[in-house]
Amino acid sequence: MPAFPVSPITLAILAVATLFIAWLPIGLYRRWRAPLALNRRAAIAGVAVFALSAMLIERALNDYLLHQNAATSEWLSDPLAFVVYGVLAAGICEEAGRFIAMRWLARRTANHAKDDGTALAYGLGHGGAEAWLVGVIVQAQWIAFGVLENRGQLDAYLGHIPPASLMRLHLILASLSPAMAALFVLERVAALVFQIGLSVLMWRGVRAGWRAILPVAIAAHALVDVPAAMSQARLLPLVSVDAIYAVAALAVAAVLLRTHARAA
Repeated sequence: MPAFPVSPITLAILAVATLFIAWLPIGLYRRWRAPLALNRRAAIAGVAVFALSAMLIERALNDYLLHQNAATSEWLSDPLAFVVYGVLAAGICEEAGRFIAMRWLARRTANHAKDDGTALAYGLGHGGAEAWLVGVIVQAQWIAFGVLENRGQLDAYLGHIPPASLMRLHLILASLSPAMAALFVLERVAALVFQIGLSVLMWRGVRAGWRAILPVAIAAHALVDVPAAMSQARLLPLVSVDAIYAVAALAVAAVLLRTHARAA
């Protein structure tokens, strides 16, 4: 018998939420491709840049500074230092990659200076890769763990990990609920909106030749990441973080819609 069974209803709702997030960037790209003249090259570039900058470079940097280097790991154990480092590391890695990609794309779309189709496609690629690699794959793993838990097979499947870590997994599985599925959808949708907004900001700055666009984009990205970093450092409750992101995502979406309406 499983120690902490997970409600089948909870697992079903988590599965539906995960499938929705998996579909969202792909569905939006297909829906907007023709009317907004989305650029397939830009979407692919967005996927590649997120995978390289966030999943490889940033993770390697975090692993070294937070775990392997004793001096920096001790310094970054301070919550405030952790927040400052975390938001800057994410902002610098992702926005430097976005800047390079946008410069490359701009040289190939010289006749469409006022067209945001390239930026929107890039944002869907960048944000879509984040949705899949940070959201969908992780949630699918938790759903699989929940199924194994209900079958009483989780301990045997993960018998190679330390007992304390295994117990922690049991407790996390016991805490899963439909409300967590709703929060997952909110967080991933907000993240996708932010990535599209940051992509439009970078694209317009690059096309205008604005030299300060990279530091401005880094600062904007860092600002977006502050609530999440504060939550990880246990300085801000998760409910407050999600409320902030819900309001901020609505504001960014409203600006994007207004900007597109003026351009049209």
